[in-house]
Amino acid sequence: MTFVQALALAVLQGVSELFPVSSLGHTILVPALLHWHNIDRSSPSFLAFVVVLHLGTALALILYYRQEWYAIVRALVASVVRGRLSDDRDERIGWRLVVGTIPVGILGIVFEAPVRRLFGSPAPAAIFLLLNGLVMFGGEALRRRQRAVAAGSYRPIEELSYPASLMIGAAQGLALLPGISRSGVSMVAGLLFDLDHENAARYSFLLATPVILAAALLEVPKLFAPAAHVVMLEAIAGGIAAGIAAYLSVAFLMRYFRSNDLRPFGWYCVVMGTICFVLAWKGIIS
Repeated sequence: MTFVQALALAVLQGVSELFPVSSLGHTILVPALLHWHNIDRSSPSFLAFVVVLHLGTALALILYYRQEWYAIVRALVASVVRGRLSDDRDERIGWRLVVGTIPVGILGIVFEAPVRRLFGSPAPAAIFLLLNGLVMFGGEALRRRQRAVAAGSYRPIEELSYPASLMIGAAQGLALLPGISRSGVSMVAGLLFDLDHENAARYSFLLATPVILAAALLEVPKLFAPAAHVVMLEAIAGGIAAGIAAYLSVAFLMRYFRSNDLRPFGWYCVVMGTICFVLAWKGIIS
């Protein structure tokens, strides 16, 4: 992997991890489209490189939401010490994040190994990317129908029910499939539970932060694999680039979703997924 390729993949990961377009799918499809066959995605050095990229992304999310995370963690600790729940807004949000993280962790443990078999070919990633776009279209359509039938104000995050938090977390677990976006599917689930676009995005990013950080920390031993040192410079530069890209992405998306919806990203996923599937089917990319 060259230094230019490392930086390109870092920026790609930092952006596509938060944009509802699937970072995992793009990590498979973009190198295939550019014929970067020199990159071995199964090698210890590449896995160590990816660990640092995810750490950079998680740290960027923590930095962006630093004040909110401080309030949430403090409220959670206070509720544990107190031994009972209260009506504190940050505490309510915190426990909903805890509940939402449970299905993501279970699904990751159970299905990560079988799903990894899909990583070798761009065709499955292209199909799932296409489906990701259709999910966003479907979610927006269902949400508009819900609002037409039962008009009313949107609910804030702290008023989500615990079953709703579990369902949103389970939806986020679908991002194990290459091409399915973590933020996209969790945002769709949030919309269907009466969050507006801005709060659905905010809850999705807050819910993703401990998941991305925990997954990266669990993979830290890969940084000490015998072959990992050969990309350490690229990994450090890539982690910084991914963090900067992720921070700028979340800042942009939080402004974007104040008055816009998921449909533009749906169109991108449908078009990109269709093109990549045709190219893979024709044997042009592999």
